[in-house]
Order: sequence, then C-alpha cells, then structure tokens
Amino acid sequence: MAEKVLEKKETPRKEVEAEQLFTEFKEHSVADFFKKNKQMLGLSGKQRTMTTIIHELVTNSLDACEEAGILPELEVSISELGTEYYEISVVDNGPGIPEDKLASAMGKLLAGTKFHRLVQTRGQQGIGVSGIILLSQMTTGKPTKIISGTNKGKTVSIEISIDSKTNTPKVTDKHYLENKFKGLAVKCKFKDIVYKKGQSSVDEYLRRTAIANPHLTLKFQDPNGEATKYTRTVNKLPNIPTAVKPHPRGVTVDEMLTYARHAQARKVNSFLTTTFDRFGQTSVDNVQQLVHFDLNKDPRSLSWEEAEDLIKAIKQTKFIAPSTDNLVPIGEDQIKKSLKAIVEPEFLAVVTRKPTVYQGGYAFQIEAGVAYGGKAGRLISVEKTSGKEVITEEVRSSEIIRYANKAPLLFDAGGCSITKTAESVDWKRYGISNFDTSPITVFVNLISVHIPYTSAGKSAVSDDPDIVNEIKLALMDVSRRVGIYIIEKKREEEKKEKKKVFAKYAPYVVEALVHTTGEKNKELLLKNLNNMVLEKLKMEEEGIKIADDEIAEDDSIAEDEEFEE
Repeated sequence: MAEKVLEKKETPRKEVEAEQLFTEFKEHSVADFFKKNKQMLGLSGKQRTMTTIIHELVTNSLDACEEAGILPELEVSISELGTEYYEISVVDNGPGIPEDKLASAMGKLLAGTKFHRLVQTRGQQGIGVSGIILLSQMTTGKPTKIISGTNKGKTVSIEISIDSKTNTPKVTDKHYLENKFKGLAVKCKFKDIVYKKGQSSVDEYLRRTAIANPHLTLKFQDPNGEATKYTRTVNKLPNIPTAVKPHPRGVTVDEMLTYARHAQARKVNSFLTTTFDRFGQTSVDNVQQLVHFDLNKDPRSLSWEEAEDLIKAIKQTKFIAPSTDNLVPIGEDQIKKSLKAIVEPEFLAVVTRKPTVYQGGYAFQIEAGVAYGGKAGRLISVEKTSGKEVITEEVRSSEIIRYANKAPLLFDAGGCSITKTAESVDWKRYGISNFDTSPITVFVNLISVHIPYTSAGKSAVSDDPDIVNEIKLALMDVSRRVGIYIIEKKREEEKKEKKKVFAKYAPYVVEALVHTTGEKNKELLLKNLNNMVLEKLKMEEEGIKIADDEIAEDDSIAEDEEFEE
C-alpha cells in the first residue's frame, strides 16, 4: 500500500509594523563608525598599523612646529612591553596646545584646525591622532598620556580616552608639572601590532620623513635600544602655506548652496566675489547674462534650480587660473642637500615644476628627483648558488619614494598614481636597462591644498589625469639628465676598455710590423699606431654621440582653455 505523502502547509509570515522595525533605530557617532572601520584609517595589519601610528603622531608635530615658526626637533621611541605589545612616545618642541583646547584637539574625531581650510598641510581630516588614541584604548583599555606646554600657560599633564558613543573626550588624572616644558608629548600603549625592519617599517618611514624635511632634526630609538639620528641639513624653515578660497570651477551645486546658506553678504553678486577665488566683477557681469535670475537677490534664498543655473553659467565663463602662490615646495636645493646626506648618490637630478591646477579648482605642484648609484635604491637579499653552497648576497634595487605634502606614503603603492607613473617611464631610453635591479631612487612629492587620496587612510594618490601628466613630465626631465650621465659614463668605460686592450696587444702588433715591413724603429711604429687608435676612438665618439634631444621628451603642457592667463 502506497504511503500518502502529505504536503506541509507554510504558515504565512505575519506583517511587521514599521514602528516595530524601527525600535532598534539608533544614531551613531563618527568615533563609533571608525571604531568598527579602523582599516579606513590605515589601521590594518600589525606592521602597517605600527607605521601608521608613528605617521599620524609625527605629521601632527611637524605641522604644528612649522605653523608656529619653530625648527622642529622630534624624539620618537618605541618600547616593547610584551608579545605584540608596545608603548610609543613622540615628543616635539612645538607650540603645544592650550589647556582649554587640549582635550577636544586630541580626543574628538573631526575636530581640529585643518579640515575646514584649503591649506597645504600634511594632515587634512582631523581624524589621525584622535583615531590613534581610540585604537590605543580599543587594544589595551588604557588611556593615552599627554603633556602640553605653551609659552603662556602652565605645563599640564592629562590622561585621555574617547567616548565612542558621543565622540567626546574623557579626561582623567589631570595635574600640572613643576618643570617647564614647551611642546607636546604623547605616550600611548598598543596591542596586536608588530615592529619589524624593512620597506614598510617605522625606520623606513622616518628615513623618508627626514629626506623630505631637511629642516628637521629627528631622534629615534627602536624597541631593541638602537638609536638613529637625522640631523637637519637646512637651518631655515619653509614658508608657511596660506589658506585659499575655493575656485568657482571646482564647486558643485550642493556646495554652492551650503556656502550661500552661511554667507555674510546680502547679495549673490557680492557673495560670489567674497567667497570664491578669481571671481571679479567682470566674471559677475558675464554670469549675470547667463542666469535667469537677478544676482542682487539674497544668497540665502537661492533655490536648488537657481544654484544649478549658477553653476551652469560658471562653467561657461572663463576664469583666471586658481592662485598658486599659496603652495610651498621643499625646493630643489633643499632636496639635493637632503638626498646627498642620506642617500649619498653617485649622481643626482632634481626638479620643481611650476604650479598648475587639477579638477578645475585645486592648485598643485610636483617635485621630483632621481638619485643614481652610491647608496641609492634599497638593499635586498639575493640567494646565489656557488657549487653546492647557497650564498646570500645583498644587492641594490630600485625604489620609488612617494610623498604628499612632504609626508611619506609607504603603503598601497600599487594603487598610487605616483608609482604607476614612475613605472610607466621608458627607463631604457635613459640608459637604465633594467629599472627593477638598478641602484636608483625615484623621489616624487605632490603638494596641494587638497590631496586626492584614494581613501581615508591617506596611503595612495588617485589617478587624476592632470596630476599624472605633471608627474610624468617631471620624471622625464630628471631622468633625461641622469640618462646623459649614465650614457657618458658607459662610453668612457668602453673607451678605457678599448685603450686597455690596445695597450695589451700593441707590442705584438709592433713586432709583427717589424717582421713585415722591416722597419727597425719600434718606438716610431708604436707612436704611429697609438695615434691611429686615438684618432679612431675620436671618430667613434663623434659618430655615436647622443644629442640631448634624442632622449628628451616634449616638456610642455598645452594651455588649459578653461582658464584665462
């Protein structure tokens, strides 16, 4: 008898009311967000996290010292407290932080002096140091100790942690020190991080920091007690970058409305001239002819449609290119001094390009250098077989050192436009047959009021066409000079080798000539033979001489039609 199969009836789901769905609705602070997404700040991987911690603390100190007009002196130390457990200390001689601003500046994400300004600084977001303090308490449960001393105030010591739910600082153990101290000292503990030497290490980060900041004196003590000191090679501070107004070319409709809602001006025309860079009366008159509303109206009453109309008119109007005098490069002489002192190359070429603009609204500038020979490049271990024995040798290979506003970029090299552009150069054209295995250091520094990073971790620069073009032109310029040196050097070596071969075989040729011609004066034969060889070498040299224009590229940029000169 066949069994009867009973079909199971599905019970229909009961409809859930909207009020019930939203019982778990909560607001989250920015600190809570980054606590769960710390990798967005570059805090992922044990070694990378270690280097990122140092990066945030060091760049914070450098920016503070320079803005205060103080030649920076930094002391960085790392102590190992246990397995993957370290204490990190960074002390600077900067201006310090006023007592009433100390807690917010160090213990509140997106609070600071940089995010709201268009100014060339290493940090841009107001997240870095507070993110580091948050990480410290996340991995150890301990607060961070901070000592701050200013010219006018007392030296104050606090321990600080962050309430991630409210993104507010919590201060404990606040007291004043009798010993006068000027600057900022930060000491914090971390677990689940690792100190290692190598290409992505703290040591390499600090080396590159010293190269790009020749006015810096830096002392570093690693967990093994090994001390390294980089002494400044320039005793002059760089000029202080100034904040700039946004250029109208880079403004969106939403940004235009945001600016308008907070405008002090009472008319749109005056709002435009006071809020934006290069917006003169002529530009206002041109825009008025293109929009469908009166620019005498109150900017705070602008509608979305009117803002769209305004942006469309701006795109049809020619503006003078954005101001570029607010950018402060390291400088060719300073870069040369620094690279010579630290890299000790055989040959060095450096260039600072003229400032230009990307995305229609942000000024930027490229500095590039190529160091060849000497201690240029990086040491790598290579295993070679000698019979049955395997020998490990250290050889030099190429390195690309990337910077954004003088701050080293150590990670995400493959996704960075600087790396991609450097690797796209035809190095064989410049006498470098194999770039990867050559003793060469490529230096590139991008400076701008706004660096287009690929992520909040600030490890790589995005592929903006204008920036890529400038990097390539800069690298071709310095590579051409290096190429001329390398080719001339190879030619001289070939000439010496030919002379060496001639000197070796000339006596035998003379003996043969004596036997063949019967000439008894060997000295005369040798002299004539020598003259013939020298003449031949001279003819070869003239015949193979490579003109500069054979390895030069077109080093000009077409005028940008969007801007007037």
